[in-house]
Amino acid sequence: MPRTLHALAACALLGSLAACVVAPPPAAAPRPNPQQIADQRLHQVDGRLDNLGHRIDNHVNQGYYPPPQGDALHHRLDVIRREAHDMASQHGGGLSGEEQRVLNQELDNAAHAVGE
Repeated sequence: MPRTLHALAACALLGSLAACVVAPPPAAAPRPNPQQIADQRLHQVDGRLDNLGHRIDNHVNQGYYPPPQGDALHHRLDVIRREAHDMASQHGGGLSGEEQRVLNQELDNAAHAVGE
Protein backbone atom coordinates (compact mmCIF):
# COMPACT_ATOMS: atom_id res chain seq x y z
CA MET A 1 0.00 0.00 0.00
CA PRO A 2 2.71 2.54 0.82
CA ARG A 3 4.25 1.98 -2.62
CA THR A 4 0.94 2.70 -4.27
CA LEU A 5 0.59 5.82 -2.20
CA HIS A 6 4.11 6.93 -3.11
CA ALA A 7 3.39 6.23 -6.80
CA LEU A 8 0.15 8.24 -6.66
CA ALA A 9 1.88 11.09 -4.89
CA ALA A 10 4.70 11.07 -7.46
CA CYS A 11 2.18 11.10 -10.32
CA ALA A 12 0.29 13.97 -8.73
CA LEU A 13 3.52 15.90 -8.24
CA LEU A 14 4.63 15.30 -11.82
CA GLY A 15 1.20 16.24 -13.10
CA SER A 16 1.21 19.51 -11.22
CA LEU A 17 4.72 20.31 -12.48
CA ALA A 18 3.71 19.52 -16.04
CA ALA A 19 0.76 21.89 -15.71
CA CYS A 20 3.16 24.67 -14.71
CA VAL A 21 5.16 24.29 -17.89
CA VAL A 22 3.25 26.29 -20.46
CA ALA A 23 4.50 26.87 -23.97
CA PRO A 24 5.02 30.56 -24.65
CA PRO A 25 2.57 32.07 -27.12
CA PRO A 26 3.87 32.11 -30.67
CA ALA A 27 5.74 35.25 -31.51
CA ALA A 28 3.84 37.64 -33.72
CA ALA A 29 5.14 37.64 -37.25
CA PRO A 30 7.23 40.73 -37.88
CA ARG A 31 5.39 43.33 -39.90
CA PRO A 32 6.96 43.76 -43.30
CA ASN A 33 8.66 47.02 -44.00
CA PRO A 34 6.33 49.19 -46.14
CA GLN A 35 9.25 50.27 -48.33
CA GLN A 36 10.10 46.63 -49.04
CA ILE A 37 6.50 45.98 -50.05
CA ALA A 38 6.54 49.03 -52.33
CA ASP A 39 9.81 47.82 -53.87
CA GLN A 40 8.31 44.36 -54.42
CA ARG A 41 5.36 45.91 -56.23
CA LEU A 42 7.70 47.71 -58.62
CA HIS A 43 9.69 44.50 -59.10
CA GLN A 44 6.48 42.62 -59.97
CA VAL A 45 5.49 45.25 -62.53
CA ASP A 46 9.00 45.16 -64.04
CA GLY A 47 8.75 41.36 -64.21
CA ARG A 48 5.48 41.54 -66.12
CA LEU A 49 7.00 44.11 -68.49
CA ASP A 50 10.01 41.87 -69.11
CA ASN A 51 7.79 38.85 -69.69
CA LEU A 52 5.62 40.73 -72.19
CA GLY A 53 8.73 42.01 -73.97
CA HIS A 54 9.97 38.43 -74.41
CA ARG A 55 6.55 37.35 -75.67
CA ILE A 56 6.58 40.15 -78.24
CA ASP A 57 10.04 39.08 -79.41
CA ASN A 58 8.89 35.47 -79.71
CA HIS A 59 5.78 36.47 -81.67
CA VAL A 60 7.84 38.56 -84.09
CA ASN A 61 10.44 35.79 -84.48
CA GLN A 62 7.73 33.23 -85.15
CA GLY A 63 6.10 35.48 -87.74
CA TYR A 64 2.84 36.12 -85.89
CA TYR A 65 3.20 39.80 -86.67
CA PRO A 66 5.74 41.98 -88.50
CA PRO A 67 8.66 43.75 -86.81
CA PRO A 68 7.05 47.23 -87.02
CA GLN A 69 4.10 45.96 -85.00
CA GLY A 70 6.53 44.41 -82.51
CA ASP A 71 8.36 47.74 -82.27
CA ALA A 72 5.07 49.54 -81.57
CA LEU A 73 4.23 47.06 -78.81
CA HIS A 74 7.72 47.43 -77.31
CA HIS A 75 7.24 51.21 -77.36
CA ARG A 76 3.97 50.76 -75.45
CA LEU A 77 5.79 48.69 -72.82
CA ASP A 78 8.55 51.32 -72.61
CA VAL A 79 5.93 53.99 -71.88
CA ILE A 80 4.40 51.84 -69.13
CA ARG A 81 7.85 51.14 -67.64
CA ARG A 82 8.63 54.88 -67.66
CA GLU A 83 5.31 55.59 -65.92
CA ALA A 84 6.06 52.93 -63.29
CA HIS A 85 9.50 54.31 -62.56
CA ASP A 86 8.23 57.90 -62.51
CA MET A 87 5.61 56.85 -59.94
CA ALA A 88 8.22 54.94 -57.95
CA SER A 89 10.58 57.90 -57.85
CA GLN A 90 7.88 59.87 -56.04
CA HIS A 91 7.73 57.25 -53.26
CA GLY A 92 11.36 56.48 -52.60
CA GLY A 93 11.65 53.77 -55.23
CA GLY A 94 8.47 51.72 -54.82
CA LEU A 95 4.82 51.68 -55.81
CA SER A 96 1.66 52.07 -53.77
CA GLY A 97 -1.04 49.44 -54.09
CA GLU A 98 -3.22 51.78 -56.11
CA GLU A 99 -0.37 52.61 -58.50
CA GLN A 100 0.34 48.94 -59.01
CA ARG A 101 -3.34 48.30 -59.71
CA VAL A 102 -3.41 51.03 -62.38
CA LEU A 103 -0.20 49.76 -63.97
CA ASN A 104 -1.49 46.18 -63.93
CA GLN A 105 -4.61 47.33 -65.79
CA GLU A 106 -2.39 48.92 -68.43
CA LEU A 107 -0.33 45.72 -68.59
CA ASP A 108 -3.51 43.66 -68.96
CA ASN A 109 -4.47 45.79 -71.95
CA ALA A 110 -0.95 45.47 -73.39
CA ALA A 111 -1.03 41.69 -72.86
CA HIS A 112 -4.32 41.56 -74.75
CA ALA A 113 -2.68 43.49 -77.61
CA VAL A 114 0.27 41.07 -77.57
CA GLY A 115 -2.13 38.18 -77.89
CA GLU A 116 -2.28 36.53 -74.48
